[in-house]
Amino acid sequence: MGEADTIYDLFVIGGGVNGCGIARDAAGRGLSVALAEMGDLGGATSSASSKLFHGGLRYLEYYEFRLVREALREREVLLAAMPHIARPMRFVLPHHKGLRPHWLLRLGLFLYDHLGGRKILPATRRVDLRRDPAGEPLQDRFTAGFEYSDCWVDDARLVVLNARDAAMRGARIMTRAKVTRARRHGDVWEISVEDQRNGATAIHRARRLVNAAGPWVAHVLDEALALPDHAAVRLVRGSHIVVPRIFDHGQPYILQGGDGRIVFAMPYEQDYTLIGTTEADQGDDPADPRCSEKEAAYLCAFVSEYFDRPVTLTDVVWRFSGVRPLVDDGASSATEATRDYVLTRDGGDGAPLLNVFGGKITTYRKLAEAALAKLDLGDGWTAQAPLPGGDFPVDGLPALIAGLRADYPFLTEGWAARLARLYGTEARAVLGNARAPADLGRDFGATLTEAELGWMADKEFAETAEDALWRRTKLGLQLDETAARAVARWFDSRKEAA
Repeated sequence: MGEADTIYDLFVIGGGVNGCGIARDAAGRGLSVALAEMGDLGGATSSASSKLFHGGLRYLEYYEFRLVREALREREVLLAAMPHIARPMRFVLPHHKGLRPHWLLRLGLFLYDHLGGRKILPATRRVDLRRDPAGEPLQDRFTAGFEYSDCWVDDARLVVLNARDAAMRGARIMTRAKVTRARRHGDVWEISVEDQRNGATAIHRARRLVNAAGPWVAHVLDEALALPDHAAVRLVRGSHIVVPRIFDHGQPYILQGGDGRIVFAMPYEQDYTLIGTTEADQGDDPADPRCSEKEAAYLCAFVSEYFDRPVTLTDVVWRFSGVRPLVDDGASSATEATRDYVLTRDGGDGAPLLNVFGGKITTYRKLAEAALAKLDLGDGWTAQAPLPGGDFPVDGLPALIAGLRADYPFLTEGWAARLARLYGTEARAVLGNARAPADLGRDFGATLTEAELGWMADKEFAETAEDALWRRTKLGLQLDETAARAVARWFDSRKEAA
């Protein structure tokens, strides 16, 4: 049966975390699934987050108890499913006199500890910053605070691994594939998809259509589907900066500002600190969000209020922005806008359309379950299922790294750790039968080899140097321009040989 004769059970527009999560869940239920992403997987919002599975401590101030409870419960479910790309972290919250009072912070953290049925992660504790190592890089005026649990996640790899798992379960994942038109014909959708590489258009048919286009959800409805009557979307830009590390220990900070906002300062890629995020209305155009000088200066000034060593714009080595598609609930500011998601179903007796508005990375799996439930598509299964490479215990990363070094003695500690954190148990498949570095092909620097690039291209949908260096890995921070160009030429040569 040819492509023109295929009718998918489900067609997903959007290859961000929600779209890939829905595709994976649906494929695991035995459904035939296709997904179209107009750029790279996770190429927009889903790779520009604060890299956290968290309940959203500050959302308690806006009475988002259901959202916080769901997110808190999900932290440990997700941690168990992906212990290679996610890990527990103990956040330090210094008490800032003149801002939220001590009792209010303690109450909020008490709720945070108990709303979500915490089992793996340790509870909140008080911290004497005059004696604790976490107080050393802070200004002397910060003498007390709290330490609580949340989880780090590699957001871009989360997206790719969901897509990879979906494909392994039979889903068709199409990248650089833009949906330009979709029309309902009775109980079937007819969907036009344009290949962004060469402009060719293909027609696909499906019984159900999911619009999970993230910041472009309204654009898809207005332009591709010609259905302009829909929920309002508020596009909020969140910007981050990366600077050389400003503290030596491995704990992140959550810092309060006099404007009511909070900012994270977190260890990042061994040698750096990630600082974010801002929240500013983006307007109607989600394309190409940029961290402005004003936003970068704001983040520098914010953390400089806390740390002994000031952070300035000259310290910034990288900056990135993502656009969050929030449901427009009429909040007066971007900070107050709800992070909850809304799913709408349209279609009556014809082929259904499901639209995904809003959401946050921590609740992507629950959102996928809710989306498929709204389409009456069977029972969920993902709560106990690891992502590719994540089939080892939550506390098993050190043993995995040690095992890699035993099996591949040429690996340094840092190289083995990097591979384990990216690929988990699949690191052995990346390394294959190599007995020496030369067996892995060309060395591009920073332990990036031709074998690893081949894995990203063959198994993880990477097509460009940017895909590989800034989303599948973050080696763009370590490789110079000459090396980055060499990686780009490697991808170009693959295209020419294809």
